[in-house]
Amino acid sequence: MRQRRETASAASKGSSSGEASKESSNGAESRTTVHVGNPRRSSFVWLALLLIITYSCSSIYHHQFQSMPVPLTAEEAGKRGFSEIEAFKHVKALTEVGPHPVGSEALHHALQYVLTACQNIKKTALWEVDVEVDLFHAKSGANYLRSGLFAGKTLVYSDLNHVVVRILPKYVSEAREQSILVSSHIDTVFSTAGAGDCSSCIGVMLELARGISQWAHGLKRAVIFLFNTGEEEGLNGAHSFITQHPWSKTVRMAIDLEAMGIGGKSIIFQAGPHPWAIENFALVAKYPTGQIIAQDLFSFGAIKSATDFQVYKEVAGLSGLDFAYVDNTAVYHTKNDKLELLKAGSLQHLGENMLAFLLHIGASSHFPEGNSTEAEEDMSKNNAIYFDILGTYMVVYRQKFANMLHNSVIMQSLLIWATSLVMGGIPAAASLGLSCLSILLMWVFALSFSFLVAFLLPLISSSPVPYVSSPLLAVGLFGAPALLGALTGQHLGFLLLQKYLLNTHLERRPLPPIIKAAVVKLEAERWLYKAGSFQWLILLILGNYFKIGSSYLALVWLVSPAFAYGFFEATLTTARLPKPLKLATLLLGLATPILISAGIFIQLTAILIGGMVRFDRNPGGTPEWLGNFVIAAFIAALLSLTLVYLLSFVHLSGAKRAIILATLVLFSLSLATVLSGVVPPFSEDTARAVNVVHVVDATRKLDEGQNPISYVSLFSTTPGNLNKEVEQINDGFVCGKDKTVDFVTFSVKYGCWTYNDTTNGWSEMDIPTMHVVSDAKGNGRITQVSINTKGSIRWVLAINTEEIEDFKFKDARNSEELISVYKKSSVDGWHIIQFSGGKNAPTLFDLTLYWRPGSIHNSDAPLLKLRTDVDRLTPIIERVLKKLPRWCSLFGKSTSPHTFSFLRNLPVNF
Repeated sequence: MRQRRETASAASKGSSSGEASKESSNGAESRTTVHVGNPRRSSFVWLALLLIITYSCSSIYHHQFQSMPVPLTAEEAGKRGFSEIEAFKHVKALTEVGPHPVGSEALHHALQYVLTACQNIKKTALWEVDVEVDLFHAKSGANYLRSGLFAGKTLVYSDLNHVVVRILPKYVSEAREQSILVSSHIDTVFSTAGAGDCSSCIGVMLELARGISQWAHGLKRAVIFLFNTGEEEGLNGAHSFITQHPWSKTVRMAIDLEAMGIGGKSIIFQAGPHPWAIENFALVAKYPTGQIIAQDLFSFGAIKSATDFQVYKEVAGLSGLDFAYVDNTAVYHTKNDKLELLKAGSLQHLGENMLAFLLHIGASSHFPEGNSTEAEEDMSKNNAIYFDILGTYMVVYRQKFANMLHNSVIMQSLLIWATSLVMGGIPAAASLGLSCLSILLMWVFALSFSFLVAFLLPLISSSPVPYVSSPLLAVGLFGAPALLGALTGQHLGFLLLQKYLLNTHLERRPLPPIIKAAVVKLEAERWLYKAGSFQWLILLILGNYFKIGSSYLALVWLVSPAFAYGFFEATLTTARLPKPLKLATLLLGLATPILISAGIFIQLTAILIGGMVRFDRNPGGTPEWLGNFVIAAFIAALLSLTLVYLLSFVHLSGAKRAIILATLVLFSLSLATVLSGVVPPFSEDTARAVNVVHVVDATRKLDEGQNPISYVSLFSTTPGNLNKEVEQINDGFVCGKDKTVDFVTFSVKYGCWTYNDTTNGWSEMDIPTMHVVSDAKGNGRITQVSINTKGSIRWVLAINTEEIEDFKFKDARNSEELISVYKKSSVDGWHIIQFSGGKNAPTLFDLTLYWRPGSIHNSDAPLLKLRTDVDRLTPIIERVLKKLPRWCSLFGKSTSPHTFSFLRNLPVNF
């Protein structure tokens, strides 16, 4: 008796077929004719698909992050609209002042410009609107932050000035009791005029204030614009406003504007703790841009930075939003943070979003009451998960809903997997294990190949980071090896899985060898695809357990491909033989994940590459290849996570050779570009970050007749030696690992020194002093130290916490206690006082030290370390700066010295 013919699959061209026979229970011969479609796919189809996906990712990125609104003139925007052209005038005026750090005359000019602009806004405001302008002088204060960049430090400030503007409806008396704070900083670091960070923010705020002054009669609460100074020295401007200004008591929400690059779209990278602000922003913003993954990276310390928003959250207990420009992050705090690189439309994007948002929440009948609206445990359930789609729509939902959604998907996925394994038995479990092994091999090979390039690159290239000025080079240098490694690893797993299936899984069903080989390949392909979803399921489980907001990425990369597989491929019967995976499965499965995540993945890669300019926080303290390892690991991880589905289609196609050849060609071209020097590592617009500091080292015992040492130290936070730079400067510099300097807040492990002409431009009268006034050794040892910074209004002092249990710090002029006795934190055995102030800041201080009981008095480590910075260019510094290569730029941050510094120590055994 002949049974019904069973068709296993139909191929597009050609097929494999055969006839199997067996004897039935009644002795009759039973024959099954099986037709299996040729599983081999066309290489042209696969390569075309890869090109389409690559083009789609690029288009999504450009639309989401690079497509800018058209700048409007004052006439086009109208009296109540936002005009980038008008805001740009403010940015231009502020950058023309030049660098304006705290304590400089240039900052005074910038402050006066902002004050005059605010007074003009007051004059032109609508008659039903009150505009109050306050030039606020902040007294001395101390800022203690529990976490982040400033943990283990006390940030002390004095003589700061801010411009504060309050705009409110004239006839709504209760508006004074509830305010919305919009904040940014006027000051810059010493190395840049700060077109991006943050003159662009100030320009936007001034134009916003003008627009609000025409609308505020319809608001129910006030809007306060804080133009602060001192942010670059430790968030001091925000702290002084919150702790000293009377209007701060009325603030119910804080919005901070920042820049970690220049221009582009200003994204929300911190929101909360209360979700009300981000929920309302998503409702009304014209071009909503924000990603919770940036917030996760920031909160986990992957992004080494801090903004005023930390003060508003930690000190004031406020909720709100933190915006930042993040394009071209390589120029951050360098000379290239300049007006010419500010992309047209950047100010319009932020301004229109902010104007719509402020008008909406200002007029809203519902507004969170108080500074903390919910208990901390309830707040964790209501943190907002947010992300934008193509910069046109923002998705926002709360953590409570995310928990329900994630748990539901996880439980259903586990149930499906459990059912599949029960139905398939031990062979299915073994196949899952081998397919997961292919994922593991994919990761191992992708990381290994890219790590090998990362390690070798500093040995053969003129710079360890030759891709900084041309980030696309990183695609060829690290992406190509990672793709090759991922394909190699997955293919090895495919071969192992295929061998297992050939030997055991299909023995239950006799098939001709040619049919069996084809069926095994098809079954292995399906297992690799399903293993990709299993990988994302594990990530979703981990993200859900640790309440990581960006777990939504794992959700979309799991659900969409799994749905496509279930819709086109899945079957509930084990009797049906597998078919080749359909192209529609891949297209439908990847469409949503690519749409949601491609743009942010590319943007994060660009930010990471730009960050290599300032990667080495202790110059010379990390291996030259370490920065490359970070880039390589990130790119390899992205490719291993996102290409897992796509590569499962490759093994049955003729595209493997073409892919290998293409990756090798791309890598070779990128490497040849680097080695030939056609594209230099740095350029005039993307410069290497360096510091040139005239150091007077007085750490030796001057009272015993030892003279201070004076030299110029050249060092760089960008990985790599300074031989090329020193050769061009040609002023007697000698480089090496022995040219180390302890700058208190960081240490230079590799640098270049010159002693040429270093005795000019200073005198011994400028050297700061630390004099022990008294040392009482009664029940508890207490030491009084007098510190004179000799005119320096920017300095850092490190206190040895292995010897000192606590201390207090006073202004010696008026005995004002700046730092009281309390339990202080430390980092690596040191607590650091970081001081900055205006021209009238104190320079004479009294320090009281309370020793630890039973301290060992280790004479090798100093008790106190002091560095004072002076705003002065000595003759040698002027000469070196003039000869500094154009591809180099001075780099400033709160912890780095200016161009002239004194070092002084007080030993333990004084």
